[in-house]
Amino acid sequence: MKSAVKDKAWSIICMAGFGGDITERQKAEVALRESEAKFRSLIQNSSDIIGIFEPDGTIRYESPSIERILGYKPEELIGKNAFEFIHPDDILRTSSSFNYLIQNFGATVRVESRFRHKDGSWRFLESTGTNLIAEPLVKGIVINSRDITERKIAEDQLVYDAFHDALTGLPNRALFMNRLRHVVEYSKRHLDHLFAVLFLDLDRFKLINDSLGHTSGDQLLLVIAQRLTECLRPTDIAARFGGDEFIILLEGIQDISDTVRVVERIQEKLALPIALSGQEIFTTVSIGITLSATDYEQPEDLLRNADIAMYRAKVRGKARYEIFDTEMHTQIVERLQLENDLRRAIEHHEFHVYYQPIISLQTGRITGFEALVRWQHPQQGILLPEEFMPAAQESGLIIPIDEWVLHKACGQTQQWQERFSPGSDHLGEQPLTINVNICSSRFSQQKLLGHINQVLHSTGLDAQSLKLEITEGAIMENGDNATVMLKQLRNLGIKLVIDDFGTGYSSLGRLHHFPINGLKIDQSFISGRGVASGNVDIVETIVTLGKKLGVDVTAEGVETKQQLQKLRELKCEYAQGYFFSKPLESKAAEALIMANPQW
Repeated sequence: MKSAVKDKAWSIICMAGFGGDITERQKAEVALRESEAKFRSLIQNSSDIIGIFEPDGTIRYESPSIERILGYKPEELIGKNAFEFIHPDDILRTSSSFNYLIQNFGATVRVESRFRHKDGSWRFLESTGTNLIAEPLVKGIVINSRDITERKIAEDQLVYDAFHDALTGLPNRALFMNRLRHVVEYSKRHLDHLFAVLFLDLDRFKLINDSLGHTSGDQLLLVIAQRLTECLRPTDIAARFGGDEFIILLEGIQDISDTVRVVERIQEKLALPIALSGQEIFTTVSIGITLSATDYEQPEDLLRNADIAMYRAKVRGKARYEIFDTEMHTQIVERLQLENDLRRAIEHHEFHVYYQPIISLQTGRITGFEALVRWQHPQQGILLPEEFMPAAQESGLIIPIDEWVLHKACGQTQQWQERFSPGSDHLGEQPLTINVNICSSRFSQQKLLGHINQVLHSTGLDAQSLKLEITEGAIMENGDNATVMLKQLRNLGIKLVIDDFGTGYSSLGRLHHFPINGLKIDQSFISGRGVASGNVDIVETIVTLGKKLGVDVTAEGVETKQQLQKLRELKCEYAQGYFFSKPLESKAAEALIMANPQW
C-alpha cells in the first residue's frame, strides 16, 4: 500500500514538475493533426488536380479530383508515367518544361497540354509545376492542373469564326490573304514555285436572290461553295470574298494550262442545275485569273488584278474567264480617273442637255424632242454618252445625272409649250413632248415615282407631255417588278416607250403584258443601208406589231431621204435622225421650232 501511494505521489510530483511541457506538446500535436486534416480536405475537395511526380515522370500521388476531370481513380495512375497520357503533339513542349523544373530547385513553370481521358477523348489541362525535390516532406515535382477544355474550345471557335465565312464555312478573306502572303514570300525564294489567283463572281445571282428570296440565295451559295471545293486539290484553297464572290489560290502549277483546266472544271461543275425552292436553277460564273509569273511585291496586287480580269470577263459576256494583262490595269486606272472626273462634273455642272427632234411622218413636222446628255469635259471637250455612261452606270453616278437631265428637259419643254401653242404656225395640233431615257438601275428604284412627281410639279409640265424611254433589257432584268413599275408610271399619266426595240427579242412573248405607249426601232435596223436592205422585213414586222398592240412606232437613225421614204411606205408613225437634225442645244432647238421645217 505504501508503494501504491508512493507511485501516486510520484505521478503528482511529475505532473506538477513537468505539466507545462506536456500541455504545449499536446497542443502542437493537435494543431498538426488539424492542419493535416485541413490540408487533406483541401486537396481532396480541390477542383484542380494536384499530383506529385518523380523526376522521370512517374506518378506518385494524384488527388481525388482526377476522377472527376479525367475519369481515372487515383490508384489507377500511381506508378505509371505521366507522359504516356499526354498527346503526342504536346510531349516535346511538356517534357522540355518538366526537364527545366528538374534542373532548377524551387522553379515554377506553366504549360498547356492535352491529357487523355479514360474514355479516349482529350482534355486540355493548364498545369503549374514546382520543383520540391529537395523538400524533405515532398521530395518530388508538384503539379497543379486545371481543366481548361471548355475555354480552349471557345477560343478555338473564336479563332475559327475570325477566319472563316459564317455561311459557307469556307476560309474568309483574312485567312486567304494570310495564306497568299506566305505563298508570295515563298515564291520569291523559290522561283520555280508557280501559283495562280482566281477571282469568281456568280452571274445573275441578284436576280435569283431577289426572285426566290435570301434563304434560297444562301442555299445557292452553300451549293456553290461545296462544288468549288470538289474541283480543287488539297493543296489549293477556296475562300468566300463576300456576297456572291469567291477567291481561289492554286499552288504548285506547272503552267497556264493547269490553271485553265481547273477553271474549265469549275465552270462545268457550276453550270449543272441546282434544285432550289422546288425548281431547277442554272447559274454561271465569270472568272478572272492572275498568274504568279508577273513580278508581284504585295498579295493585294494579285487579288486586285484578278478582280480586274473578272470584271473584263463580265463585260465581255459573262460565263467566261479572262487572264490579267497590264493593259487591263491601265484601262482600270483610266476608268477610275473617269469616275473622279464624273464626280467633279456633277459638282461643277459640266453636263448639258441636247435635243433631237422627233418628226411625225404624216405631217412632216416636229412633235417633240428626245433629251440627250452631253458632257463638256474641261480637257477633252464634248463627250457623248457612250464615252462616259458605262462608267456612270457602274459607279452609280448615273442616278444624279439622270435626275438632273429629267428636271432640265421637263423645265425646257414647259417653257417651249408656253411660247409655242399647238396649232400655231410652229407646231401641229398637239403640245410638244419630251422623251427622257431612264437607266435600268434607276428604273428599279421605288423613289423614282416620287422624284418624277416632284419634277412635274416644280416645272409645271403636264405628265402627258413626258415620255420615258426604257430599254428591253431593263424591263427583263426587273421581271414582274417591271410590270408593276410601268403601271405605276402610267397611272401618273406618263407615256412609256421601249427604246432600242428589236435588239432584245426575249421580251416579245410578254410585250402585250406591258402597259406601254410606244416602240422605238433601234437605229441599227435603219441607219447605213439599214431599212433599204434586208432589215426591211424586221422594220415592217415591228411596225405591224405596234399597230396590233395599239402603240406608236418611232424609227431612230434616219439618215437619208430614201430611208424616210421607205418608212412612210411602211406606215411608220414617227422618226428621228441626222436627216432631220443632229442633237441641238436648247437655243438651236428653239430656232428649229421657229423655222417650222417640214419634211
